[in-house]
Amino acid sequence: MKQAGKILTRLLISAVIIFLIAYSPLFAQIDPSAYVEIGGHRLFEVKRSGVYSAEQRAKEANQVLEDLIEQKDFVSNTVPVEIDTSRELPIIRVNGAHFLTVTAQDTPQGRNELEQALHWSNELEKGIKQAQYERTNQYLIRTILISITLITFALLLTRQLGKLWQRWVEPRLPKIPQTPSSPSFSLHPPTDSHRPLLGIRLLANLFLYILRSLVWIGVVLYIIRLFPQTRFLSQKAYDITRLSFFSDLLPLGNQSYSILDLFILAGFIICLVVIGRGVKQILRSRVLSLTGLNRGSQDAIALMANYTFIFIGTIVILQIWGLDLSSLTVFASVLGVGIGLGLQGIAREFVSGLVLIFERPIQVGDFVEVGTSMGTVERIGVRSTEIRTLDQIAIILPNSRFLESEVINWSHPSPISRLRIGLGVAYGSNLTLVRQILIEAAKKHPEVLGNPSPEVFFSGFGDSSLDFYLLIWIARPYRQFKVKSDLYFDIYAQFQNHHVSIPFPQRDLHLRSSDVPVVLSPELIKSLNTKEVKNQPQNSQD
Repeated sequence: MKQAGKILTRLLISAVIIFLIAYSPLFAQIDPSAYVEIGGHRLFEVKRSGVYSAEQRAKEANQVLEDLIEQKDFVSNTVPVEIDTSRELPIIRVNGAHFLTVTAQDTPQGRNELEQALHWSNELEKGIKQAQYERTNQYLIRTILISITLITFALLLTRQLGKLWQRWVEPRLPKIPQTPSSPSFSLHPPTDSHRPLLGIRLLANLFLYILRSLVWIGVVLYIIRLFPQTRFLSQKAYDITRLSFFSDLLPLGNQSYSILDLFILAGFIICLVVIGRGVKQILRSRVLSLTGLNRGSQDAIALMANYTFIFIGTIVILQIWGLDLSSLTVFASVLGVGIGLGLQGIAREFVSGLVLIFERPIQVGDFVEVGTSMGTVERIGVRSTEIRTLDQIAIILPNSRFLESEVINWSHPSPISRLRIGLGVAYGSNLTLVRQILIEAAKKHPEVLGNPSPEVFFSGFGDSSLDFYLLIWIARPYRQFKVKSDLYFDIYAQFQNHHVSIPFPQRDLHLRSSDVPVVLSPELIKSLNTKEVKNQPQNSQD
């Protein structure tokens, strides 16, 4: 499923690249034209003629039609459309006013100016009659009824789509198993194995939402086109949007660019970044894996190749696009000041990332310890480094942490590391037997290396124990906690079998008597005698 998704994504990206390369030059070659319209209905399009642009000619013609529609007697009167042939070029007149001069640029192949003027006058008469009809009460009532019918139809259709969905599609979707840790109202799956099932259900629900949205969008657009007022406003909004996208609004250097040009340029750069990632993956998995380099070197080379490819490709695209890079000097200087003042942290992380990539004090695959974090380096970027802990938790650390604080790299320059296992035995224990038990326990463990061989050091006399250190060597430092645990289990079992005691802290309390006389004050003696006298009669009666 994932492989098919990747292939489909690459095909779509390739199609976008081919489309942009094939059609982007045509955008500059299209002869600009503008539409003549009445009441939101497009009649025909005109082109540039001499010093007058297509927009200017269409604007003057549309203004004549707008003034005509605003007249009070527009609906009831007949509007004459005439062709004046008294001059070299035919002139179309509407209600006696100059409307448009037909030139050679307006005529298609196989038609002269007069024939084109006759064709346009017929289209103009039809458009005027349609505009008059759309402003009658009969058309208004008919349009309102059609709108109410369409809205009712949209409500019924969306409701029916929901019922069909619940009846035919919902039972066939994969069910997410419920566990005590994942109640039915929870939006998150209990385990990672349920994520594909949740993704399929979300995509299916999104498809239903898109279908309902398309129904309402189609109905709303159709209703807007029914009323002449809303049609006119929507046409104006469309023209403004079209002009904003296609007109040269952003001057840069000696050229001007439209918003569409910027979108196409952004599409080229995004495609370049995607291709750069693909090149990085192919270079790391297909080429560098055959060289015998370690994982860190492969990742560093692939990362630098990716950045170099994107940088050179961006410059080439900008040059082909016609953007003069010298015009970006002011922008570059301002950006440099911004980096120096407001982006000092990002610049520091970027420089730290470059130092890590080139100097390589840590590499991808190294087992490191930074502060309280300990794990394997998974990725080194220009801003941050990703570490995967022993609990399989990804920690994102800024690159400056590896240069400004103490870092323990268990894999540099070699992953072979020595572990120190401390323990103590009771006084009076057989030290030769203790040493033999420790050495045998270390040699039996498969993770402990035989060369260098394990060693036992007598570290000193403790308060209640004889202290030892067992020194062992392992090749996989990320397994050190497991190795220590296994050795402690084995050593404790061997101590029990050989009756070797493991002491715990003890304290002795000694009480000593004394012959020093006790001196009492006269007041205390008198008080004691008085109490004794008072108690004598009671004792005698008893």
